[in-house]
Amino acid sequence: MMYIVVSYDISENKRRTKIHSILKSYGEWKQYSVFECELTETQYARLRSRLNKQIDAETDSVCFYFLRGHRRGEIERIGCPPPRDTTIFFVDCAEG
Repeated sequence: MMYIVVSYDISENKRRTKIHSILKSYGEWKQYSVFECELTETQYARLRSRLNKQIDAETDSVCFYFLRGHRRGEIERIGCPPPRDTTIFFVDCAEG
């Protein structure tokens, strides 16, 4: 068994509702767009496939964080890549 935390960012309400419904049948809803799931490899493959068919790969994303099992520590994503934060911070360490 694998213990997976699934988070999603879905841009459209109808798809978001569908994704929520699918995830509800595989795990426990914890917070807005976060679910905890304990799954076999087969269940995970089926879940991933179902979600992949529902999302818009250009605007939506679903992340799988593997916390227990043989894939522990891995992160898998379907959909669009994560936003990149290009903010640069300068810290002035001068006393004065």
